[in-house]
Amino acid sequence: MTTSSDTTLKTGQWTLDTAHSSVNFTVRYLGISKVRGRFNTFQTGFEVDESGAATIEATVHLDSFDTGNAQRDEHVRSADLLDVDKRPTLHFKAVEPVRVAEDFEVTGDVTFGGVTKPITLDVEWGGVQEFQGDGKRHAGFSATGTLKRSEFDITPAFPAAMLSDKIAIELDIQLIEPES
Repeated sequence: MTTSSDTTLKTGQWTLDTAHSSVNFTVRYLGISKVRGRFNTFQTGFEVDESGAATIEATVHLDSFDTGNAQRDEHVRSADLLDVDKRPTLHFKAVEPVRVAEDFEVTGDVTFGGVTKPITLDVEWGGVQEFQGDGKRHAGFSATGTLKRSEFDITPAFPAAMLSDKIAIELDIQLIEPES
């Protein structure tokens, strides 16, 4: 099997391969170490138009916050930080259709709890490969960016210096080509 580095994608709505995709984050704690985690539930919209440009959006369900520490995870989901009862999702939408390249940027808006802020994601193209498990072609991307919790009114109920304002985001997304 060889991976195609061709960045021309089939027209239509590509489907998220949830088994091979992840939304991860890293935040510095106490200024001395990093806490890493993921969101286990999310959806994407990735539709390629006739010109070859893709419209991109995603929704992350914040109650799926997971660092591998149940006590910490419950605390972060509480009103002390994310307040998932009042702000259940984070939504991203690219401001315009984008063309896939080896390395490219996607600029979009992130909305969380009624606050919308811009973000630019640096994206690395992984290529296209037929997956023997389903006989379909899959495309892969990796993307990174940074959010500031203060811009979204995420102010902890403990000394703010304990938790960095910057949250590094890392996405590994695999999409399944549309049927003919």
